[in-house]
Amino acid sequence: MKVSIITIVYNNQACIAACIQSVQDQTYNKIEHIVIDGGSTDGTQEEIEPFRDKLAYYKSEKDKGLYYALNKGIQQATGDIIGILHSDDLYYEHDTVQKIVEAYKKSGADMVYANGLYVDKTDTDKVMRIYPAKPFRSRYLHFGWVPLHTTIYVRREMFQKYGMYDIQYDIASDYEISLRWLTNKKIKTYFLNACVVKMRLGGKSTSASLQKKKSLQDLQIINKYKLEGAYTLGFKIARKIPQYIVPRLLNNSASIIRIMMLIPRGKVLELQEWVHRKRTGRRSQ
Repeated sequence: MKVSIITIVYNNQACIAACIQSVQDQTYNKIEHIVIDGGSTDGTQEEIEPFRDKLAYYKSEKDKGLYYALNKGIQQATGDIIGILHSDDLYYEHDTVQKIVEAYKKSGADMVYANGLYVDKTDTDKVMRIYPAKPFRSRYLHFGWVPLHTTIYVRREMFQKYGMYDIQYDIASDYEISLRWLTNKKIKTYFLNACVVKMRLGGKSTSASLQKKKSLQDLQIINKYKLEGAYTLGFKIARKIPQYIVPRLLNNSASIIRIMMLIPRGKVLELQEWVHRKRTGRRSQ
C-alpha cells in the first residue's frame, strides 16, 4: 500500500526541515511526501531545498489558507492512504507509518486513527498535552469527542466520495470533515492504540486569541451535524483540561505518559454511557 503524506507550511523556517526528515526516517518505503508552501518569505523555502529530490511533489505559491493548501496537496496524492503531517509535527516513532499500514491490512477499514501528543515547541521530548483516542461509538460525538486530526489516515477515495475540506471553516474544517466521516455509517473505522504523532504547541488553532473564533465555527459545525449545540461544545472544550493536567502530574515524562495512554479507560466509558442513557433513555450505538 502506498501512503501519501501531506505537509502544508507557511513561514515555518525553524521546524520544516525536522518535519521532512521525520518522514524520510520512516522505515516504510512506499511513501510519497507532498509539501505545499504558501509562498514563505522567512527562509522556509531554503530549508526545503535540500530535500527537493526526495519529495514526490513540492509547490510554493500564495494560496487561500490552510485548508485550501491541504486540498491542493490531496489533489496531487496518488497513494492508497492519505495522512497529514503539519510542518510543526513529527512522527512518534520511525515505524509509525508501518504500523498504520498494518492496521489497514488487519482491519480493512476506510479510516484509521490513533493517539497523539502535544509537545513543547523547542523540547519535543517534553509532553505538554495528551490526546488519547478509543474505539469509536457514535455517542462520543455528542460529548465533543473526535480523534486528533493528525492521527487520522483515510483511503484516498474517501475524498473522492465525500468531498474535500470545506474552506468556509477557515480554522475548524478539520472538525467538520471528521464529523462528516464519523457520522457516515458507511465508513468503517479502526482505532490503532498507539501514539503516532508529536505536535508542537502553538499551531493555528491553539493560540488563545483564536480560540473564540474556533469555538464559534465549532458550534456551527455541531449544529450542522445535529449534535447537542452548546452542550457538545462545552464538553469539547472541557475535555482539554485533563489533557493538559495529566502531563504535569506525570512530570511531562513521555515514557510514563505513553504507558498511561494505552491503559483501557473502561470506567470513563461507563460514565459516558450512564450520562447518555439518562439524557436519551436509550443505550448508545
